[in-house]
Amino acid sequence: MGDLSATTIGTLERPPSPARLSYTSDKHSKFLLEEIHRLRKHRELCDVVLNVGTRKIFAHRVILSACSPYFRAMFTGELAESRQTEVTIHDVDEQAMDLLVDFCYTSQVVVEESNVQTLLPAACLLQLTEIQDVCCEFLKRQLDPSNCLGIRAFADTHACRDLLRFADKFTQHNFQEVISSEEFMLLPVNQLIDIISSDELNVRSEEQVYTAVMAWVKSNMAERRQNLPQVLQHVRLPLLSPKFLVGTVSSELLIRSDDVCRDLVDEAKNYLLLPQERPLMQGPRTRPRRPSRRGEVLFAVGGWCSGDAIQSVERYDPQTNEWRMVASMSKRRCGVGVAVLSDLLYAVGGHDGQSYLNSIERYDPQTNQWSSEVAPTSSCRTSVGVAVLDGYLYAVGGQDGVSCLNYVEKYDPSLNRWTKVASMSTRRLGVAVAVLDGHLYAVGGSDGTCPLNTVERYDPRSNRWYPVAPMSTRRKHLGCAVYNNMIYAVGGRDDCMELSSAERYNPQINQWSPIVAMNSRRSGVGLAVVNGLLYAVGGFDGTTYLKSVEVFDPDQNQWRLVGSMNCRRLGGGVGVVKMPQQEQHLW
Repeated sequence: MGDLSATTIGTLERPPSPARLSYTSDKHSKFLLEEIHRLRKHRELCDVVLNVGTRKIFAHRVILSACSPYFRAMFTGELAESRQTEVTIHDVDEQAMDLLVDFCYTSQVVVEESNVQTLLPAACLLQLTEIQDVCCEFLKRQLDPSNCLGIRAFADTHACRDLLRFADKFTQHNFQEVISSEEFMLLPVNQLIDIISSDELNVRSEEQVYTAVMAWVKSNMAERRQNLPQVLQHVRLPLLSPKFLVGTVSSELLIRSDDVCRDLVDEAKNYLLLPQERPLMQGPRTRPRRPSRRGEVLFAVGGWCSGDAIQSVERYDPQTNEWRMVASMSKRRCGVGVAVLSDLLYAVGGHDGQSYLNSIERYDPQTNQWSSEVAPTSSCRTSVGVAVLDGYLYAVGGQDGVSCLNYVEKYDPSLNRWTKVASMSTRRLGVAVAVLDGHLYAVGGSDGTCPLNTVERYDPRSNRWYPVAPMSTRRKHLGCAVYNNMIYAVGGRDDCMELSSAERYNPQINQWSPIVAMNSRRSGVGLAVVNGLLYAVGGFDGTTYLKSVEVFDPDQNQWRLVGSMNCRRLGGGVGVVKMPQQEQHLW
């Protein structure tokens, strides 16, 4: 008890710790700026006047120095201005200076078309990097084929490297539109060479570069004729077609009358005429252009809706979650096979509502045009599987109106020719195809009697088909795509009904395993991977033709609906194209 009493008394005699409350105002800095700005407006405690043009701008040295390295050096160093109460600033727009001094006091500025070209140079002078960035961001948003060259030159003049790089990319990607602008014809020769020498110039053929250069020269022949040899060195003449090189370039009087230009043409002719010597003739002019790419977009092509085949085509941009109609095919096509080769979309076969088709159409997203200048397949095909392997376009199975097919053909775009390869072991219509690890897979389909769960794999090196593990479910008119190094098979129809179920194939263990089912049953569904996500597009749920789209979330292990198409599509094809930056300006 005594010990307890002593402990208690000792505790009571210890002096109490002082109470504390730490406080930080979140209003103080804003209130302080407002009050200092109010002092400036009333010209109170101002200790410097900036003379800019005809304008006198009153300010406080401490505020200007805190915001601008330019003013800090002026007012805290040994310069004469550090002791002057009035300072003259030369070569700066007075309104721009007023806006920037206001920004120092208010943290606010409005950048607009009418002031950005004076505001940016003034911000560069005062080293207000935040305003420089805002101005550059504003100009990025204003970029257009008609003004990008002017913005590019403006950025170069003021050493805005990020804006210059961005304007360069925009110019390269939109070159086909830029060359028709007035700015292009006014380019100085050094800037023209900067642009046309880029590997990333976005052109369908080198003929466009040659044509643009000659138009530039001829727009001011007296002064620019002498620049032609210098400029022509950056046109990749060996990449021109022989017909264009001989018929157009060689016959051009300006080229024929110049020794250097003739030498460049001869070099290109030798390159084209002596293919065995090409390894020894490589250089900057023989290097193909390689435009850099940005995000992928999804195209939905043709299909069946409301009792008829359709020819409409639309594209989906995941960045905007919007579907947009683009140029339609020349023919209606249901059961069409679609694949992408060299960033061109191929639509193979199908059924137009009356007959089976063997014709092919090719779509160029850059020009928004379809071309029928593609050799037809050897037989008519609908419900055909199409894929690209090693630079060849394969057409797999389908039906020709008489029988179900096991034929397989491949298309060589350089020769514009189809050739038959080894046939599958099984006839398959409504088959899905996919390419994984250098092999072509034919998944499911129907043999003309019943749906299949079998899968076979084609090896182009041995020109043979081999069986692999079957799916757990019979599926015809299914969707198929490669995602995360596995083959996904979704939807389709079995013996009785349309399916929402899905499964995936792991080639490492030769095994199919189920994944979570889609929200809707979908036969005739298109499946594609866009920007790393798996999309299931359209189809038929047993009652309704669908225009809805679902995307698979592997982290949440669920399918979720995203933007619907404009058209309902059963048996439409899908293809994914990587589009260049700022491609929305092309259409």
